[in-house]
Amino acid sequence: MCGIFFIALNEANNGVNGSSSDLYRYGNRIESLRELAFRQSGKQRHRGPDYTGLVLDNEAGFVMVQERLSVLCVKTGSQPFVSQDETVLLAANGEIYNYRQMAEAVNQELGVGESPYTPKSDCDVIIAFYERFGFSKLMETIRGMFAFVLYDKKNNHLLVARDPIGIIPLYHGLDQDGNVWIASEMKCLVEKCREVKVFPPGHVHYGARCKIDPQQYHKSQWMVEEPQMPVNLQKLRTCLEEAVLSHLQCDVPLGALLSGGLDSSLVASIATKILRKRHGPDYRLKTYSVGLVGGPDFEYSKMVADFIGSDHTEVHFTIDEGLNYIRDIIWHSETYDITTVRCSIPMYLLARHIKSEGIKMILSGEGADELFGGYLYFHQAPSLTEFHWETVSRVQKLHYSDCLRANKASAAWGLELRVPFLDTDFVDYVMSIRSKDRMPKAKKNGTTRLVEKYILREAFNQDYLPAEVLWRQKEQFSDGVGYSWIDTITKYAASHVSDEEFSRATERFPINPPPTKEAYYYRQIFEELFPHQSCADTVQRWIPRIDWGCSADPSGRKQNAHKAN
Repeated sequence: MCGIFFIALNEANNGVNGSSSDLYRYGNRIESLRELAFRQSGKQRHRGPDYTGLVLDNEAGFVMVQERLSVLCVKTGSQPFVSQDETVLLAANGEIYNYRQMAEAVNQELGVGESPYTPKSDCDVIIAFYERFGFSKLMETIRGMFAFVLYDKKNNHLLVARDPIGIIPLYHGLDQDGNVWIASEMKCLVEKCREVKVFPPGHVHYGARCKIDPQQYHKSQWMVEEPQMPVNLQKLRTCLEEAVLSHLQCDVPLGALLSGGLDSSLVASIATKILRKRHGPDYRLKTYSVGLVGGPDFEYSKMVADFIGSDHTEVHFTIDEGLNYIRDIIWHSETYDITTVRCSIPMYLLARHIKSEGIKMILSGEGADELFGGYLYFHQAPSLTEFHWETVSRVQKLHYSDCLRANKASAAWGLELRVPFLDTDFVDYVMSIRSKDRMPKAKKNGTTRLVEKYILREAFNQDYLPAEVLWRQKEQFSDGVGYSWIDTITKYAASHVSDEEFSRATERFPINPPPTKEAYYYRQIFEELFPHQSCADTVQRWIPRIDWGCSADPSGRKQNAHKAN
């Protein structure tokens, strides 16, 4: 996990008094562009604590910075990358899982007398592929989690792109003089930019640098048409195994999150099988779970750890400790969404412990609930059609919620988190399965209780997990760490907002006013840290479908299906 930062000067501001120089004009103030970029990018340096690379091009009028977390090609992968003729520059954040295949395609296209291409890292292949095939073919081919900025000096074109799901964050903005700013985290932009926007997932900007105009490059059929394809359990299993395999490319110590729920447990189990083929039968994957003492997840995470033979660690936190980090987590996560704040604090504390043990990459199970309709409120979907379009909506909004939480809570400590369930090819396969198969259904044992993610459980109903975990009901992460966590943080936050303050919520926050005192408290802190309305507009709330008769509270315990028989 890295951080990228970029400023492209408006052509009218490229240099002061018409000359090219290391100068940036902001209103009546003039300062060093190099120093400004290094300072502003430093606000996200936690994302890449291993190295800071900066390239300033006075003539072209831009500066590019990358904060590096060294995970792959540790000795050769420092950025920004520069092409051999020094005309194409790149700063990238993420992992390109098919970079070897892309490098092979480049080599197949090389002419007589050209030297073979050897990538310096997985992201370095972006430049080579772009030079050989162009940006359209690049965006059709690339697979991974990524956000990158590429500048082509030959035609003064800027290429900005983000992965189809939005696993990796990316923001852009304009300052008052029309200079373009781009960064992995909003905090790098808010001080200078008059407006800040989310760069949307599955989009690309290619062209002039004076204004960012994202265009969609990834659009699958399931996004526009309700699918009718029946599930193939063998293919489902194979697709997930291939996704986990691709996500295991790593040159540093790695581990896996293990909450004891279905999704993270499956990822850890599959990874263990793959790594034992690679390293021998005695290999033990390092796994981690977090919660309050006595939290419901620990019983099941231990059960899985014993079953797969992992080297497991339980990380305990206290409620008081968690409450200490509310402001910190709003700063790091850059959101005031209730469920994201509740979930991010345990994740943040867990990531800190994992990094302290020398782990740099961790696998996780995010995304399965969106793909398979795994949240308990999906039990109340009124029709097959509404079920499908709600899963589409959840997948397309992942970058506002689970992806944002998982990425930023881990990156806060320089830890890379990977999500095999959100592999592009796996997502496209699952979302192309008809709703009839993806909807909750009764297990074939005579019980009437509906089971969410039924086909996923059936696909792996063979020596992957203990039955108690394979068929365990969905327990949302912020609930699973311990029920008293949500109960207490809700009361604590509400106690900091008076009745009088809350009665004026719509006056203070006329756009998306907070519906509860807890929401008001988080919004209030967010406003102090990110004072522009455009910053608040980058947030979307995660709530169940109240028009389906579901509780508006995002906790799974508030849904009718929780623990129902």
